[in-house]
This record gives sequence, C-alpha cells and structure tokens, in this order.
Amino acid sequence: MNGNSVLLDTNIVLYLLSGDEVLSNLLYNRKLYISFITQLELLGYQDITKKEQYEIKQFLEDCIIIDINNQIKEEVIKIKQSQKIKLPDSIILATSTYLNIPVISSDSDFGKAEEVNVIYYEKE
Repeated sequence: MNGNSVLLDTNIVLYLLSGDEVLSNLLYNRKLYISFITQLELLGYQDITKKEQYEIKQFLEDCIIIDINNQIKEEVIKIKQSQKIKLPDSIILATSTYLNIPVISSDSDFGKAEEVNVIYYEKE
C-alpha cells in the first residue's frame, strides 16, 4: 500500500467541494482515487447546476477514477454476502480493497466492513 494514496467516498468529495479546510489539509499532496460510483453519484444528481457540474468535473480531473472490474465484483459479492451494506457503498469498499488503500468516509456504515481499511472523518 502506498501511504500517500486514499480512496474518497462521495460525502468526502462533497465536503471538499464545499470548502472543508480541515479535510483539504488532511488530503493535501495525497494521490486521490475515486470509484466510478462516486463519479456517477456526484454528476447524476438531478438538481445539479451547470456551475456545480463544472466544479465537480474540474475536481475529478485531479483524481484517478477506478472503473469496475472482475476483482472488484468478487469483493462486492463477499461484502454483500457478509454485511448489510448498500450496493454503491459495497462497490466503494471493494474498490478500496482492490487498490489496497484506505477509504475515507463520514458514513458510519463503512465501519461494518471490518476487512476494509476505513478512515472515518467526522465533519466539525
């Protein structure tokens, strides 16, 4: 695992986009990964404005977006069989396992997946 890399959950990206300086400082100079699920959740929001869409796309250009593959699918199946976690969250957790890097989230459901390295961020 590269100690400088981290997978961002959707809520973390939203905090960053809203100007969370503590989080921004925490992630400064890190290699940022995003699951395709996060990309879809961010850009697929029904009431998104053109400005928000532009800001999200600009942010995503600085991230490495990971698409689904067979290894991630297998991890999702394992997570879904052992935990009661929503499918999008399972895909994000499985992506973290696939990449062998921690995922940062403020979603307490992520703590259910004990085999995944989760950094829990509580917004102040």
